[in-house]
Amino acid sequence: MNLALLRHTWRANRLRVGIVTVALAIWGALMPIVFDAFGSQVAEMFESGAFPSQLSQFGGGDLFSLTGAVGIGFVHPIAVGLMLVFAVGFATTAVAGERQRGTLEVLLARPISRRVVYGTLALAGASFVAIAIAGLTFGAWAGATFTGRTAELGVSNLPLLWLNGVLLYCALGAVGLLASVSFDRLSPAISVTLAFVLVSYFLDILGSMWPDAKGLQPFSLFHYVDPKTVLSGFADRGDFVLLAVATAVAVVASLAIFPRRDLAAPS
Repeated sequence: MNLALLRHTWRANRLRVGIVTVALAIWGALMPIVFDAFGSQVAEMFESGAFPSQLSQFGGGDLFSLTGAVGIGFVHPIAVGLMLVFAVGFATTAVAGERQRGTLEVLLARPISRRVVYGTLALAGASFVAIAIAGLTFGAWAGATFTGRTAELGVSNLPLLWLNGVLLYCALGAVGLLASVSFDRLSPAISVTLAFVLVSYFLDILGSMWPDAKGLQPFSLFHYVDPKTVLSGFADRGDFVLLAVATAVAVVASLAIFPRRDLAAPS
């Protein structure tokens, strides 16, 4: 790790981190409030048959409990989109963006190895993710406290939920960094990473809402984040391990590819 590069990366991204964290905290707080206001009415509509029961499930959440509502908040496209600012936006531009601008060579001309550059950028990205997920988790606690439903939330399990979310987006960020060190231009790096994320997300959501497609869910990284189960105290250690392994595979691949690449003159 290079402290100078880490400080520079943080200075360049601190405003973005602050905005995303605050937005996620507000979003996280909103879900318990919405559940408190409308949860019973929504449950009655589904129980009456007005809507298909499959629509009550969305990813790792549902509409019939506070933990389920928080789960929907974690996997909702709004939360995912905000987190992709780091998992896709920062990760893919970290190296490929520098290559495209022709500034990566200036950095590598200093006495700093490519592995150190990669490790520093990966650490910065992981810290961005950890802070943003902390905002989302804090928001869920704040919303439950505001509505007087803290006892239903499983507060003691919030750190595990935070860790589960951090592992997911670190895995996605590692994929983004792998694409970033593999391409000289930003467009293919972003395209490959976004395609991976969107397909993964689609498989999980489709499997949660359509029983016939349930077998597709294990192929999605999002499937291994289950907020309702974690908050209920039944977290599956295998989910955490698999996400950590996915991250490690992407990191090893990046460390194998980046130092061996020829960096042609930018055009």
